[in-house]
Amino acid sequence: MSTRTADTVNPISRFVTAHGIEVPAVDAAQMREVDRIAMEETGPNLFQMMENAGRNLARLAIDVLGDRWQDATVLVLAGSGGNGGGGICAARHLANRNARVRLCLADPSKLQGVPAFQRTILKSTSAQEISFDRIQDEHPDLVLDALIGYGLQSAPSGHVADLIEWTTSAAARVLALDIPSGVDATSGATPGVFVSARWTLTLALPKKGLRPQVTGEVYLADIGIPAAVYQRLGVQYVSPFGRDFYVPLAFQ
Repeated sequence: MSTRTADTVNPISRFVTAHGIEVPAVDAAQMREVDRIAMEETGPNLFQMMENAGRNLARLAIDVLGDRWQDATVLVLAGSGGNGGGGICAARHLANRNARVRLCLADPSKLQGVPAFQRTILKSTSAQEISFDRIQDEHPDLVLDALIGYGLQSAPSGHVADLIEWTTSAAARVLALDIPSGVDATSGATPGVFVSARWTLTLALPKKGLRPQVTGEVYLADIGIPAAVYQRLGVQYVSPFGRDFYVPLAFQ
């Protein structure tokens, strides 16, 4: 398996919407605290946030595929954590709309809690789950990368790394959830193999490690976190969403 050399990067601190609203970026520790406050104190809970993330990911997948979305094949690559759960949820929303959806789990035995429940729900849809050893037979029109998210601690390994490496050779375009897998959410560094996405749907707030060389076009999704949560962290936040549930962001 080949790897690509990590770049020297400068983290991004601000993004802006098409309407000129500045959106502050956070590092992994800050985002972890946002999630903690929401889940332990204010809500929404993990299931609600995951559902919102997955629904928005499914909707963006439909939008980027265009008018032929129901004729396209979407392959979801999912890890065992919350990011993977969001990907599995997106697979369900797509399957419920009669899209052609396939799911490949990096390590099914490690799925627990809410992500495992998302998989249970998915089994009642038309989505097909394929094993890792069949990935080379897949030729999807779109790949949803839900392998790691902002929790990257070191270079990807095992089947996660193998699936990331597969995306570099597959002809399909990639839509990443939150941050392309293998990219550090704080620094933007790539300690091992990483996904080069065509689009990235980042959740709640953009991450400082997002950078155009690996993210492609960046969208920000509302997952239902109240503004008071951000204010407790000292983050200057003005809702950028208006009537929309996800919005495009520009690097600033």
